[in-house]
Amino acid sequence: MSDYASKYRNRICRELGLLTPDLHHQSKWASLPPELLRDVMRRLEEDDCTWPSRKDVVACASVCTTWRDMCKDIVRNPEFCGKLTFPVSLKQPGPRDGVIQCFIKRDKSKLTYHLYLCLSSAVLDETGKFLLAAKRRRRTSHTDYIISVDSKNISRSSNGYIGKLRSNFIGTKFIIYDTQPPYNAGTLCSQEQSSRRLSSRKVSPKVPTGSYPIIQVNYELNVLGTRGPRRMQCAMHSIPASAVEPGGIVPGQPKELLPRLFEESFRSSTATSFSKYSTADHSTDFSSSGFSEFGGGILQDGDDVEKNMPLILRNKAPRWHEQLQCWCLNFRGRVTVASVKNFQLIAAAPQPASEPSHAGQAAQHQTHSSQPSSSSSSSNHDTVILQFGKVAKDMFTMDYRYPLSAFQAFAICLTSFDTKLACE
Repeated sequence: MSDYASKYRNRICRELGLLTPDLHHQSKWASLPPELLRDVMRRLEEDDCTWPSRKDVVACASVCTTWRDMCKDIVRNPEFCGKLTFPVSLKQPGPRDGVIQCFIKRDKSKLTYHLYLCLSSAVLDETGKFLLAAKRRRRTSHTDYIISVDSKNISRSSNGYIGKLRSNFIGTKFIIYDTQPPYNAGTLCSQEQSSRRLSSRKVSPKVPTGSYPIIQVNYELNVLGTRGPRRMQCAMHSIPASAVEPGGIVPGQPKELLPRLFEESFRSSTATSFSKYSTADHSTDFSSSGFSEFGGGILQDGDDVEKNMPLILRNKAPRWHEQLQCWCLNFRGRVTVASVKNFQLIAAAPQPASEPSHAGQAAQHQTHSSQPSSSSSSSNHDTVILQFGKVAKDMFTMDYRYPLSAFQAFAICLTSFDTKLACE
C-alpha cells in the first residue's frame, strides 16, 4: 500500500475514533475479538442506515482486512436491506419489498445527466448522494451516452467508466452495454473488438475493457402521427424472466463494481461521492459499430435460449382523463409535471415456449403490449419496477426496485431523454 493510501485510511479512521495516529497500532484493531467486532459492526449498520452518516460503515470497512471481511458479511445487498452502501451496490438489484428513490439532474448546456440518491421524501429537494453521471455525444449515425461513477471525468478513458448507451439515428432503438460480463455472457455477442485503438499510454490492467449488450430498448414507431403516450419495451438480456416469479433470482450479481483491488473500492467510497478513484490510465477505445445487431438480434443460438428467456418490461398504459384532457398515470406524488418522457415499467406477461427466442424478436414482440393487462395476469407482473417522471425544468425522479439495479434503471431512463422523431 502506498504512503498516501496509508495516510488516507489512517486519517479517516482517526476522525471516527477507530484508530490511533501511529500506523504500528493497527494490529491491535485487527486482532479485536470477532464477537465484539461483529457486535460493533451490527450496531453501526443498524444506526447509520442513511447517508451521509452511512459513510461511517464504509470507513470501518477500510480499516483492515479483518474489518472489511466482517463488514461484507454483515452489510447485505440492496435486494434485502434496501440500502446503497458500497459502489458495487449500483450494479446489484434493488429491494424486493420497496423502492429506492433517486432523482436525475439534467444540464442541457453540458449535455450531462447526474443521478443522486434522495435523502428526503420531498420531490424538489436537490440534496442527494451522488451515484452516477452520463454524458451525451451525438455521432453521425447514432448517439452515445457514456455512463461513469466519476462526475468530473465522464469518458471511456476514465477509471470510473462502467457502461454506455447507444441509440440509432432516429432514437427509437437503444442498446445498453455493461463493462462486466453477465451470467449468460457466453450467449451474448460481446462487442469487444479485437482491433482496439490504443493510445501511446499503457492500458491499466485494472480497468474493464469488455462491452456486453445487456438491455435492448425499443420505442414503437408512430406511423399514424397521432398524439399520445410513447410505447416502449425493454429486453433485459442479463435478467431471466423467472426473476420476477416467486422464488426467482437474478444470477451473476457482481462482487465488485470494477475489476480492481477490493481495498481500492472501499477506500474510494469513503469520500463524499463514489467518484474518487485512482489515477490509473485507461485509454482503451472501442471501435464504433453499426446497428446491424438490431436486425439480427443480440443473442446467439443455443440450447438454453428458451430456458433463459430474457425478462421483458413494457410501459404501463396510461388512462385518458376526460376532465383534464390528458393521459394520466398514478405516480403517487413522485411526478408533478406532465411530460411525454414520463413512464412506468412493469413486467410483460410470459410468452409461450413456441415463441421466437431471438433477442431482437423478444424486444419487438407484443407490439400491442401497452394495452391494459388482462385480469388473469399475476400481481408479479403488475408491480411497477421502474418509474421516471418530471418534477421541474431539468429535474426528474427515478424510483426503481428489484430486479433492476441503479445502473440499469439510470440507463433506461436516459433513453427517454433522447429525441424521437418517429414516435411523437
